[in-house]
Amino acid sequence: MTHDPLGRPPAVLMVPAVLAVLVLVVPLVALVAATDWSQMPAQLASEPLREALRLSVVTSTVAMLVCLVLGLPLAWLLARVDFRGRGLVRALVTVPLVLPPVVAGIALRDAFGRTGVIGEPLLELTGFAFPFTTWGVVLAHVFVSLPFVVIAIEGALRSADPVYDAAAATLGATRWTTFRRVTVPLAVPGILAGMVLGWARSLGEFGATITFNGNYPGTTQTMPTLIYVTRQADQGAAQALSLVMLALSLAVLLLLRDRWLGDRGLGGRGLAAA
Repeated sequence: MTHDPLGRPPAVLMVPAVLAVLVLVVPLVALVAATDWSQMPAQLASEPLREALRLSVVTSTVAMLVCLVLGLPLAWLLARVDFRGRGLVRALVTVPLVLPPVVAGIALRDAFGRTGVIGEPLLELTGFAFPFTTWGVVLAHVFVSLPFVVIAIEGALRSADPVYDAAAATLGATRWTTFRRVTVPLAVPGILAGMVLGWARSLGEFGATITFNGNYPGTTQTMPTLIYVTRQADQGAAQALSLVMLALSLAVLLLLRDRWLGDRGLGGRGLAAA
């Protein structure tokens, strides 16, 4: 251990810090230890797992593409444009982050359900309804993940020095050209990190999805909902499925190790800037 010129860390801070690590790590270790590894081959080969995993990956990926198309302009607006009510807009955008998932599902039903504010005229015009469809799963994923993606990308845009935007403007570049040629390229690492973290959040979404879309295999049953219903009948199988999700989460962390796990990770350069 290197010598700290400020002195030894006080026990009054170290003890709670160690306890915090234990609270986070012990349940994960317990899950790995309690899992019956002999069930893993059968679970990995099961059709319900493959179907739920495929649906989770596809819907989360599509949701992130939607989040990029919608979230990047919104994040740019919050980071680069000074307008009246910007704080209010940012506050409204972050509401789904603290909203209970079941409440999010009910809100989606009131807005996009067959009798919803948007859902009813959409159904009358097109014959299409979001609830209980794969597109409904995508919509639920977008609703819960978009705020996180917007905040992360806004932080990345704020950390990119705006002096380059000003230099481009003095050279005659329009704001659209500056956005495409200067602002976004400088913030690409932070944007990608935000997208990957948003994808991971989408992959683990449960409450809003099952409330808005139900749990229909092959259509709306994602990995979290499959684990939920499996647990009611077979605890061991649920543990094995949970281990698959844990492995996916660790894979996301490995992808982000340089930006998040380092000393100057996403928390220092991205979200903190927001």
